Amino acid sequence: MESGDADLIKVRQIAFTELHPDPRQAQTAALMLADVDGILEASDASAVLLNLRYNLLEISLEQIETALTETGFHLNSRLIYRLQRALYYYTEDVQRANNGCRRGDSNCTRKIFIERYQQRDHTLQDPRPEHWRKYL
Repeated sequence: MESGDADLIKVRQIAFTELHPDPRQAQTAALMLADVDGILEASDASAVLLNLRYNLLEISLEQIETALTETGFHLNSRLIYRLQRALYYYTEDVQRANNGCRRGDSNCTRKIFIERYQQRDHTLQDPRPEHWRKYL
């Protein structure tokens, strides 16, 4: 790997909130992100901390975190994490622009949504009791 390519491989951590129906959000997110293009490694450091290694030309941290929040994960919103996120988003966006990548180039979000949709139970979810259903 050339020295220029080494700058494009990013190592980041994503922190999740403790209060969530899934107590092991990091492990669930790692399993979900394992097959996404551009993500080289995803592993859980703890129940609420996810370690990521990814290629910046293929995917950015902002795209990954947007996909995670839209699929139901809750990111930690303490001030330090929000500042860190904003700094990473800006620097990665500038670095991608300098390397010729346009914003929103990747299909990562679409692929995550497709995989999540395929895993969901698509049976009829009618909350009414059985005896009420025949009247409508």
